[in-house]
Amino acid sequence: MKQQRAITITNGRVVTSGGVTPGNLRFAGGMIDAVGDVSPHDGDDIIDARGQLIAPGLVDLGVFAVDKPAFHFGGITRAALMPDQSPPLDLPSRVSFIAKSGKPDFWVHPLAAATRGLEGRELAEIALMKDAGALGVATGRHWIADSGVMLRLMQYAAMLDMIIVTHAEDGALVGEACATAGEMATRLGLPSALAGAEALAVARDIALAEISGARLHLRQVTTAAALDLVRAAKARGIAVTAGVTPAHFMLSDLALMDFRTFARLSPPLRSEADRQAVIAAIGDGTIDVIASGHDPRGPEDKRLPFADAEAGMAGAETLLAMVLTLVRDDVIDMARAFDLMSGNPAKLLGVPAGRLEAGLEADIALIDPEKPWVVDRRKMEATADNTPFDGQPTQGRVSTLYKGGVLI
Repeated sequence: MKQQRAITITNGRVVTSGGVTPGNLRFAGGMIDAVGDVSPHDGDDIIDARGQLIAPGLVDLGVFAVDKPAFHFGGITRAALMPDQSPPLDLPSRVSFIAKSGKPDFWVHPLAAATRGLEGRELAEIALMKDAGALGVATGRHWIADSGVMLRLMQYAAMLDMIIVTHAEDGALVGEACATAGEMATRLGLPSALAGAEALAVARDIALAEISGARLHLRQVTTAAALDLVRAAKARGIAVTAGVTPAHFMLSDLALMDFRTFARLSPPLRSEADRQAVIAAIGDGTIDVIASGHDPRGPEDKRLPFADAEAGMAGAETLLAMVLTLVRDDVIDMARAFDLMSGNPAKLLGVPAGRLEAGLEADIALIDPEKPWVVDRRKMEATADNTPFDGQPTQGRVSTLYKGGVLI
């Protein structure tokens, strides 16, 4: 599926790293040709944006399932898939298959399993998986407890110039906990773990990244203590980046009040003080990526007692709208919002997308940032409807989406 005719989008507001400015965008042959003060060429198809945002397609870093209709609804044109699949992505053949699975209207970028079977003991064949299409290596849903294994992984990944995506919770402290220790977990009688389990994991992994020179991406950093460690590491020049999902800046552990298993997440929802710390970290640049954490779970996984339910949320369709709340609340501006959702994740993965620049792939979204809608799990495009935002009024919808210059 290739772009047949050049297209010029006019009368839009173009989102670049420098800000949002009135302008046009032209793309041809699947690539962006020019941005800004651009006039249509003879024979171009002309699309009137009618004042909408012209933005890069979102690049979702760290999803657990590929739901193309849900991703398209949310303006996502690429996603880095975590290795926690069945079977796990610990062999080159599996990585190669996944790398081709979404084309032509969606690109899946597999993350190689750090260890065989994601068991945290023996390194997988990472170099071969890189050759097969893996753009990074990930520890999966769990932290690698053995520091020797983790150091060897980082040294290997540094040699291959592959980013390492880690889950930041000390598993020995977390155990079977499903909530963060505090008043809410106590009131509900839920198995809980100290929020400090995250800071301990972050401290260990940052120390090993400093020793090895590896590029470390902490997929979710959700506590004030851990965010302080990331700030300090960045100040020392360590190649560490941090991500978060909308749930951890939109919700606190108060959302557990009615034992709503849609709010059963990993890491679990934190205190209100930690939620505010996450918002501050997004504002000051400590957090580099906001991803959907898309992890659809069916009723067989969610309609259970809270402690028995599986963690995860279907987040692809709500990612854009939730991030736009930060813009309306003056936490970040629109340019920073798309750096968090597109530019930064694309840069970390090393893909030619995520920004509106000549020569990059024409993954483009037209967005009405003021379009009101209500999140309704019954109408979701994902394979499961486990959103913690069910019933929430919000704003911001994608009206048109192009992948490689082709209308989706």
